[in-house]
Amino acid sequence: MQPSASAIPDFYYALFAFYEPALTILGFIGAVHDPETTHNAQAPWPADSFPPTSLPKASIVTVIQLAHVCALMGVVNFFVLTAIRKNLSTQLAIQEKIIFALMTPLLMGDCMHLYVTLWALGDERWDISQWSPMLWTTIVLGFSLMIPRIMWHLGIWRYVDSRDRQPDVTTNEKE
Repeated sequence: MQPSASAIPDFYYALFAFYEPALTILGFIGAVHDPETTHNAQAPWPADSFPPTSLPKASIVTVIQLAHVCALMGVVNFFVLTAIRKNLSTQLAIQEKIIFALMTPLLMGDCMHLYVTLWALGDERWDISQWSPMLWTTIVLGFSLMIPRIMWHLGIWRYVDSRDRQPDVTTNEKE
């Protein structure tokens, strides 16, 4: 596949400006609708302990606020990537630099999210037969964003200024 003439071609734009915001907004709606289940499904509970049947208000607020921050990041992606495509369509090097500034902390977040998720599982992290549907969803959806972000950083299917820039053609004619 030939590199695109954009630092955020349609594939990445659809993924990060629509799919990711949709996931984060749905997660926020789920947390608002049922903060207790959202809280209790974040990590496995020890066999001799059960999740609480009700949460203190501080825990509910924390769950909803964290979900809100995630949704906000998704919405920021939409607005930043849309503005870049609309206003910098002819300035590919600047597109790439701004998108790099957005994608780099998000990739770091993807990696940390995966690490913390697996860390929380303790010694049973690789016993995938015991993973809950929520855990499977977290891992699969996390990779569905992290892998394309890594691909973007590697310059796959997109414009990379250092690789794809066309040399300036100037003529030095002496009269």
